Amino acid sequence: MKCPFCAEINNKVIDSRLGKDGRMIRRRRECLNCKKRFTTYEKVESVLPMVVKKDGRREPFNNEKIRVGIQMACQKRPISINKIDDFVDSLAQQFQESGNREINSSEIGERVIERLKSWDDVA
Repeated sequence: MKCPFCAEINNKVIDSRLGKDGRMIRRRRECLNCKKRFTTYEKVESVLPMVVKKDGRREPFNNEKIRVGIQMACQKRPISINKIDDFVDSLAQQFQESGNREINSSEIGERVIERLKSWDDVA
């Protein structure tokens, strides 16, 4: 980890804690060269499945694409952004934990529609 102040590579970890959401580790570090302290965040690199489209194309799973689609469906509806973000994160986690290397786009769509129906009939 490079020091953001002097770009020295050598530093030591002073303190480690779980982040607010429990999914990442917050570390306080001290540069051995300039003695300044800085914070870093570490999280596990996720390996998400490939999405198989109806026409057979494959593309990487994209949280942001799903999040934007749900936000568009929920415009002018009483559904918070935090609720949408939590759902998209949990959906990605479910797909990651399933161990499948590929997932059909229709399955993603079905899960999203089920959740939207439970939140709001109009959305």
